[in-house]
Amino acid sequence: MARGDLTEREWAIIGALLPPERGRKARPAHDNRLFLNGMLYVLRVGCPWRDMHERYGKWNSVYVRFRRWAQQGVWDAVLETLVELGLTDDWKHMIDSTTIRGHSQAAGAKGGPARKALVEAAAALRARSTPVQTVRAALLASS
Repeated sequence: MARGDLTEREWAIIGALLPPERGRKARPAHDNRLFLNGMLYVLRVGCPWRDMHERYGKWNSVYVRFRRWAQQGVWDAVLETLVELGLTDDWKHMIDSTTIRGHSQAAGAKGGPARKALVEAAAALRARSTPVQTVRAALLASS
């Protein structure tokens, strides 16, 4: 288990929420835990899928499963279940310019009342979207 990978206790909760995978033709299905750790690695580090660490398997296989789960609504179901279990709050994520680089031509935009209102709205959203307790913190508190 690498730093940042799911612990046994976390996997016991989250693993049951993921759909079972079956192999395609002659290829066996790989472990959901390995793939989920790869997905979390990419999301945590912020690297492109192609730069995912080799210990999680082929980047394209992990990406395909990530997209399939997104299309099937697996991520929404996992979050709803964790909220129902009281392991996390019902909060949303947002992406702002502190994490995503803007286009070079966007740098010359003029501000104004609309921009100020947008910045204030983003700050209010950020304040509301910050989780009070993470899944890991909830698990540590319950032990």
